Amino acid sequence: MTGEAAAAALAHLRSADPILAGLIDTVPAEQVLPARLPERSHYAALLRAIVGQQLSVAAAHSIHRRLLAQFDGRPPTPLEILDADPEVLRAAAGLSKGKVSYLRSLAEHIESGQLDLDHASTLPDEELIRELTAVKGIGEWSAHMFLMFQLGRPDVLAVGDLGVRRAVQIAWTLEDLPSPAELTAIAQPWQPYRTAACRVLWWWLENTRR
Repeated sequence: MTGEAAAAALAHLRSADPILAGLIDTVPAEQVLPARLPERSHYAALLRAIVGQQLSVAAAHSIHRRLLAQFDGRPPTPLEILDADPEVLRAAAGLSKGKVSYLRSLAEHIESGQLDLDHASTLPDEELIRELTAVKGIGEWSAHMFLMFQLGRPDVLAVGDLGVRRAVQIAWTLEDLPSPAELTAIAQPWQPYRTAACRVLWWWLENTRR
């Protein structure tokens, strides 16, 4: 995102929601709007996301590194995942049986053409989310993170993210965590920059609400 686009996003959010405007004042702009997208492939990003589910950062890094070590230090191709013995793959990398099945599901969807990552950047958000969540082990949250952090989509609302929901509960003084429907209603004025709004909420919760 260019500096001009970043400024436009923050200006819109400030004018659209007075509560969010107060949070923006506490957040460094560079923490909210990244200057560049990651250089890894879409497939490698999804493989890494599956490996790291429900693990600490350190554990996810270790298992991911061990997986790559089985394939000369690079991400295995979908065909290599499908050709590998699941038990050997599980034991060598330290993956759970569930994670191996998820990696195989991703590989199967790519090989069959059900998930076309070469054209992912051309698909509308909702269509791409449907394709991603058809893969076993990729839920709505993971799909939202892919759109936000891999593709840099500007208007993604992570309705299932606990951090976003908790930040909204505190900042909007709600009695309970907002439901997805309640969060969607609150976030309506943030369009078309809901990704930036989520980044504001994450940073604010992490750095000012300890």
